[in-house]
Amino acid sequence: MARSYDAVVLGSGPNGLAAAIVLAQAGRSVVVLEGAETIGGGARSAPLTLPGFVHDVCSAVHPLAMGSPFFSTLPLARHGLEWVEPDSPVAHPLDRGRAVVAERSVEQTAEALAEDGEAYRRLMKPLAADWGKLREALLGPLSLAYFSGHPFKLARFGWHALRSARGLAYTCFQGEPARALFAGMAAHSLLPLDQRPSAAFGLVLGITAHAVGWPIPRGGAQKIADSLASYLRSLGGEIVTGFKVNSLDQLPPARATLCDVTPRQLLAIAAGRLSSGFARRLEHYRYGPAVFKIDWALDGPIPWIAADCRRAGTIHLGGAFKEIAAAERAVAKGEAVQRPFVLLVQPSLFDPTRAPAGKHTAWAYCHVPNASQADMTDRIEAQIERFAPGFRSLVLGRSVLPPADLERHNPNLVGGDIGGGANDLGQVFARPTLRLYRTSSRGLYLCSSSTPPGGGVHGMCGYFAAQAALKDGF
Repeated sequence: MARSYDAVVLGSGPNGLAAAIVLAQAGRSVVVLEGAETIGGGARSAPLTLPGFVHDVCSAVHPLAMGSPFFSTLPLARHGLEWVEPDSPVAHPLDRGRAVVAERSVEQTAEALAEDGEAYRRLMKPLAADWGKLREALLGPLSLAYFSGHPFKLARFGWHALRSARGLAYTCFQGEPARALFAGMAAHSLLPLDQRPSAAFGLVLGITAHAVGWPIPRGGAQKIADSLASYLRSLGGEIVTGFKVNSLDQLPPARATLCDVTPRQLLAIAAGRLSSGFARRLEHYRYGPAVFKIDWALDGPIPWIAADCRRAGTIHLGGAFKEIAAAERAVAKGEAVQRPFVLLVQPSLFDPTRAPAGKHTAWAYCHVPNASQADMTDRIEAQIERFAPGFRSLVLGRSVLPPADLERHNPNLVGGDIGGGANDLGQVFARPTLRLYRTSSRGLYLCSSSTPPGGGVHGMCGYFAAQAALKDGF
């Protein structure tokens, strides 16, 4: 590449594309370099099983993309992005054919929670109503929350969020349905449910279920990346795929370099450019548990015992709070769980473009220790059969992606960690170091999910990294 640029962005995931768009909007010349042949990072789709079946390789459901303060300012609909909203955001089946559902309406959800309806209403209604005021502070660095214009609303959220999921669930709720529903939300943190701040993840996902829904992109997660790329090109930005970067010395001349990579990759490609102290801090950055993922091509819809599960885009499989908590605690101890907590998505129920007529797709994963080599296929399918007998008879094809294969697909998924690093209190606010997006090398920035606000398809890591670069005067 002969020409020079104002900025080079490494990685075409949602954060890399978001960073490039911010810079292009500011009138800077920018190129995005992607090592794979297709753009998207964690937002890609592919025919993983059989011809005609479209599967999401990593992310599938996107409440934070819909709720993103930055994405909501972009004309992505004009560039091909169409959201599909399931009838209900999430269902959580329990034994004996029951299920608890998070509906779009707080009131509808509360009505089905019997003795916990009023407690759920008191907890979630004001937070969901405040989402428009809270989202910029919650989806950003801690300093943004501190200087926000809504200190009392943030204090109300923080009072609950800094607790463990167990502490909040057992204090607020008396019955198993409400506790189980919250456990499924909080388990997205990949933290033990008795560890802080696991409650924060449950609250944010619960709030978004009511405030914006848990939508899926029509045609697959690839449409998010494609729409971002289309808009970037309309601003004059460039994208080059198949450009593998092993060293920053390979890059074209630029005044700023923004890396949508995790600390491990930055250490490798920036060797010699980082101070020894900063490099040591990156070396001590901790990655979280991994996921073991399966996609299925199905001969029909999943035959859930609980009819409410057929209305939901996302299903949380794990039974009662105590069972989910035991599974997540075992993963944190390095164990492969016999009865894992399973997150399942059934996109073809609501988006017929995902499968041939009359056929269906499903997407699921469970948590496993980082870099685990355990085969969880039978255990995941057993959990589905537990709540949907006859599921296995519908399987026409399956794609199995253990942690090692996920990392081969996307090097940012270190050991199969989809969150860019552990989400405990030691890292959730100051990641990967107190410098956040900046590094010890002038003009070199991090813009991946290893920076605040962390994992999820929201683009805010890229947005804030690009703002830091612009603020530094490049």
